[in-house]
Amino acid sequence: MKIGFLGGSFDPVHFGHLLAAQDAYEQHRLDRLIIVPAAQTPLKPSEAHSTPADRLAMVRAATEWDTRFEVSDFELRKGGVSYTIDSARHFRSLYPDDQLYWVIGGDQLPQLHLWKDIGELAKLVEFIFLERPGYPVKAVPEIPGLRLSRCDGHLLAISSTELRDRTRRSLSLDYFVPHKAIVYIRGHRLYRDDA
Repeated sequence: MKIGFLGGSFDPVHFGHLLAAQDAYEQHRLDRLIIVPAAQTPLKPSEAHSTPADRLAMVRAATEWDTRFEVSDFELRKGGVSYTIDSARHFRSLYPDDQLYWVIGGDQLPQLHLWKDIGELAKLVEFIFLERPGYPVKAVPEIPGLRLSRCDGHLLAISSTELRDRTRRSLSLDYFVPHKAIVYIRGHRLYRDDA
């Protein structure tokens, strides 16, 4: 089987994340795609603004209807800094005979050489990088054994930072965030100064 993984803070999950998952799933003919919310991202240590339980619940609410996608709470249960190598080792032990793909944004490629144990990681997974229209990837780091596949990503300029700010200013999240995740955000008063 061909199994893809998409990691990130998902704080909150939005249509940019889900389009990336769908683009990788369709263009690379994956059999499964597993979304992996990070407990704490290593290159942006103070990025999370809501609890791990809230972020997991939002991702599940946003994707529960879509049988193509699954959600793993491995990194959230593990806690601490979420290094991709730890997750890759975990998933490789669960799926020893399958092809594993880690989906990243093209903007992450120039930093890939900074990832923890990148040499071992390159042996465990193949990377799928999303290249958005108008934002060609200019530099690919020299990493021995790196397997890299390009994916045409949609141009969707949405950031979780902007969405948290919109919530604080009482602006709508409609057309940015799946409805069930919006309901969760409102019901739990996430990203509000008075929360």
